[in-house]
Amino acid sequence: MHYAELKQAWAELTSPGQPFEIEEIEVRGNSIRAFKHAPPNIRAIWLSTAAFADRTYMVYEGERLTYGEAHTRVNAIAAWLWAEGVRPGDRVAIAMRNYPEWMLLYWACVSLGVAAVGMNAWWVTDELEYALKDSAPKVVFCDEERLARILERPEMAADTRLIVTRMANPPAGVLPFSEVLVRGGDMPEVQIDPDADACIFYTSGTTGFPKGAQLTHRGCVSNLMNMGFSGQVQGLATMRANGVDPASVPAPNPPVGLIVTPLFHVTANNCAAYAITAAGGTMVLMYKWDAGEALKLIEREKVTALSGVPVMAREVITHPDFAKTDTSSLLSLGGGGAQLQPDLVAKIDSAVATARPNTGYGMTETCGIITSVSADFFVDKPDSCGPAMPTFEARCVDDDGQTVPPGHVGELWVKGAPVIKGYLNRPDATAESITNGWLHTGDVARIDEDGFIFIVDRKKDMVLRGGENVYCAEVEAAAYRHPAVAEACVFGVPDDRLGEEVGAAILLREGHTLTGDELRTHCAAIMARHKAPRYVWFLDAPIPRNASGKFLKRALRESLKVEHAG
Repeated sequence: MHYAELKQAWAELTSPGQPFEIEEIEVRGNSIRAFKHAPPNIRAIWLSTAAFADRTYMVYEGERLTYGEAHTRVNAIAAWLWAEGVRPGDRVAIAMRNYPEWMLLYWACVSLGVAAVGMNAWWVTDELEYALKDSAPKVVFCDEERLARILERPEMAADTRLIVTRMANPPAGVLPFSEVLVRGGDMPEVQIDPDADACIFYTSGTTGFPKGAQLTHRGCVSNLMNMGFSGQVQGLATMRANGVDPASVPAPNPPVGLIVTPLFHVTANNCAAYAITAAGGTMVLMYKWDAGEALKLIEREKVTALSGVPVMAREVITHPDFAKTDTSSLLSLGGGGAQLQPDLVAKIDSAVATARPNTGYGMTETCGIITSVSADFFVDKPDSCGPAMPTFEARCVDDDGQTVPPGHVGELWVKGAPVIKGYLNRPDATAESITNGWLHTGDVARIDEDGFIFIVDRKKDMVLRGGENVYCAEVEAAAYRHPAVAEACVFGVPDDRLGEEVGAAILLREGHTLTGDELRTHCAAIMARHKAPRYVWFLDAPIPRNASGKFLKRALRESLKVEHAG
């Protein structure tokens, strides 16, 4: 493979005077790597896209919106927020499905220096209430379904303006989104600190409450540039290795990306939406995931990239309509949120003649990707997630925080411009996760001689279900709230479609009865439905523990069979 060419191209693109030149700067008392020529904030990126006024920006079912129309609406939203007294440093929540309004609201907020708070659309009322109280937004923009949950407990938004989208007759005290747009207006002039909060995205918490990760303008801009760098450096290395003059290759057409994961996650927002928008491309939104509908959209809209969780790529290429659908526009297929299985890498590479497999490994806490790999490099090392991007230092450490030798396994720690400021209102969680600028990823990994990272396990007690983090302690806490449950042990169960499903081993209190469906219904009433255990085993004896009293999860999981679950 072309690793010598990759190393040479990497050095060239990051050298002095080049667009991806790296410098060391000090942020929050730590020396970190950053792009020297990065735009100062996200506002600058959004404003630059006004040059694409006549291009189609977003497609949603029968709706089409140009960049020019999007800018008019974003300006109107920003002007309305300003008139309502919202200022840099304030927060505005977005609680809705992947409607076009989601992105318009996001760009308006970040262009004002206002932190956009992404509310998980799958949350039940308890979770929504917690996040609203934690983030204290001045305004909440929501759709009809999320509004209904808020109005179940109006006190959760007592001091907040409520704006609803796509609802014909909102209840009293709730403003329709059309009233925000009708005023029009210009984008207010503001100064934005690169290290100010750009958005707050919540991650599942180990204690039962989600944590609001504070993503900064510097971090989000760095992530966008890391993605641009990845495509250029791997493409340049491959062309040179194959004797192709890069200057002879025409510039690509603007991308057309199918957005198939929620915009309240970094996968869809910071990675897909940012990259498409900055390049003047088109975002095609779906109401909900359906592989057959995705194929229709790929053919109709000439989609060039589909990036979701791995199960989505697998469902597309195995769908009965795949062979009779024109997918020749696709150039890349893959995604993140979970590791692409090596067999899927090969299947993607062979199934779509024009598309190459790609993936990125990252976290909410890094504003998006840490690593990225595609095409020949991915096919050559299908169980790797690629090298760490230029703005990261990466090392694997032992339990004492000491760096292990190259090729050895340890917890992956990373440091650089994309690492979050911390967790909102949670200095304890921030201190636990970030040490002198080094983020503890919670993933056990090794780094090979080419700098490629291989994730081998997770240190955190977590289930990664279809790209969604489900913390075992959170599900256990929910299970224990049922009066019949004496002991609960939650863990991941391998699943071909979603990567992992949630499993729970339960010991009942003497004299009590409970079924798997009853437990699932109980859990789904107090947490997002996808966190409820799919597999439930009822035990006849206490759950085995070690000398310190902790459940022996691995031994328990290996002793249980899926076919015996309730």
